[in-house]
Amino acid sequence: MTVQRHRGLNEQAADAAVDTACRVLRLPTIRAQFPAAADAADREQMTYRGFLAELLMAECEERDRRRSERRIRAAGFPRQKWVKDFDFDANPNIEPAVVHGLATCEWIRKGQPLCLIGDSGTGKSHLLIALGTEAAMAGFRVRYVLAAKLVNELVEAADDKQLTKTIARYGRVDLLCIDELGYMELDRRGAELLFQVLTEREEKNSVAIASNESFGGWTKTFTDPRLCAAIVDRLTFGSNIIETGTDSYRLAQTRAQHGNTG
Repeated sequence: MTVQRHRGLNEQAADAAVDTACRVLRLPTIRAQFPAAADAADREQMTYRGFLAELLMAECEERDRRRSERRIRAAGFPRQKWVKDFDFDANPNIEPAVVHGLATCEWIRKGQPLCLIGDSGTGKSHLLIALGTEAAMAGFRVRYVLAAKLVNELVEAADDKQLTKTIARYGRVDLLCIDELGYMELDRRGAELLFQVLTEREEKNSVAIASNESFGGWTKTFTDPRLCAAIVDRLTFGSNIIETGTDSYRLAQTRAQHGNTG
């Protein structure tokens, strides 16, 4: 489509020309905001440069927002969780400064691991998803997966002779978030396949895990002692480790609500 350029357009024709040009150039935010922005610029006696800058910045900000939303959707989080919504008062084991430091994503830029260790209901998954979301918003490619689902996918890929492709796919993301590690025992084959994924990412791209077992209890999940030690080594070398404790604040909140209504 060709946009004809004319001099001396009246306001109605100019608005139509802007609308057409925005469609051709795929500038939906400028197209939507232009009429109101033009009226505001007229009232506020903005310079041409100022008016143009306002419109272009609005388009850039909206594109950034849409890209962030796409990255968050692509990550596959099961629900929305945000750092700002985490109740630090409910779990004094977790230092707000540490979490807010992790939210800057510097550890991801360095390819460092993150381990969240603690009992159910202590905030591990909330922090895992929230910090993964921060990473997606910062422009990193993120993937969230349950440990059991990842292992099952790897086993199926190996059976279908697609293992190399699958491991490469998980190797490409900037941050791999593995939730519920330690909830079930893995046979040697499953543990070895998971180890391959971790090895593919070692010191290149970050892994963040949430586990209800301390490292000493991982032999329940990885029954081969040598393989267990190797996996712990992969996940703890240069790692950020947050121990969320044993007291479930979800359970405490439920009890408090029942007490208030009883």
